[in-house]
Amino acid sequence: MRVLVTGGAGFIGSWIVEALAERGHEPVVYDALLPAAHPVPPLAPPGIPRIVADVRDTETLADALTGVDAVCHQAAMVGLGTGFADAPAYVGANDLGTAVLLTAMATARVRRLVLAGSMVVYGEGRYDCALHGTVRPGPRAAHDLAAGRFEPTCPICGADLAPGLVDEDAPADPRNVYATTKLAQEHLAAAWARSTGSTAVSLRYHNVYGPRMPRDTPYAGVASFFRSALEHGEPPRVFEDGAQRRDFIEVRDVATANTTALELPRPEGTFRPYNIGTGTPRTVGDMAQSLAKAMEGPAPVVTGEYRLGDVRHITADSTRARKEMGWEAGVGFEEGVRTFASGKLR
Repeated sequence: MRVLVTGGAGFIGSWIVEALAERGHEPVVYDALLPAAHPVPPLAPPGIPRIVADVRDTETLADALTGVDAVCHQAAMVGLGTGFADAPAYVGANDLGTAVLLTAMATARVRRLVLAGSMVVYGEGRYDCALHGTVRPGPRAAHDLAAGRFEPTCPICGADLAPGLVDEDAPADPRNVYATTKLAQEHLAAAWARSTGSTAVSLRYHNVYGPRMPRDTPYAGVASFFRSALEHGEPPRVFEDGAQRRDFIEVRDVATANTTALELPRPEGTFRPYNIGTGTPRTVGDMAQSLAKAMEGPAPVVTGEYRLGDVRHITADSTRARKEMGWEAGVGFEEGVRTFASGKLR
């Protein structure tokens, strides 16, 4: 297949491009090369066509889709933002950009889409109360966070909750503008698939880390911030109490999930989301401690600081991806952290 990879010069996109080429496909990189996402000029794999443009550039996009069999849509503005004032920028880049792309795909009769989804569409993960079963706690209050009360409680009785794995049938509950745009992207993709008889898959990435991860930019993740601190001889600063549960998945596994989803036959007119995670919860403190050990740096410092809008626990049940796509993560946490810490696999 000839596959247009939007955001193909980015952290995840560049690995997808390489994975596609290794499997005999013809990837085409389509990337705006925004400085916020690419503070260092990205590597250009030899022989891979590259188009520098925004997905909202309708003329360039129409030309880029000529002869294309599928699109892997990774381009997005990411992060929590600095407040609701960022909403127009997020909606413009993520939702308008996706709408323009899907319209162009419909015109070009490109009928296969794999979308970079996100676990942020869930809000908090799954919680169970001993008395009331599965419950959905609301956003954590600033006064609780300031007092160091980080764990959500049962919204019915106030009891402690047990966190679990969230599956794709959990109700969506986006907690910030970025999360809202990621859910809107899925709705647009589903509407496009139904109206054009196409197939769309959303891969809901959990916490992706690994080689080529952006550093010191709004596109950097928590693992990247920890590594940058250690490279400067400073201890990683861990917010809250470090017990926040996440599902850290190495970027090469995410790339494989994309190639698998692109190759998988699907019924026309369908949309299907899949969690892309390891299924093994780790804490933010685990990541900080493992990186510090791998880099022989100072031990992490737990600060008690917090970001309003962050969720406490969100970890994946990736059973659907394993059963329906035959995909599962293959890079173990210890191996992935060592590779990330070493700076190898550029």
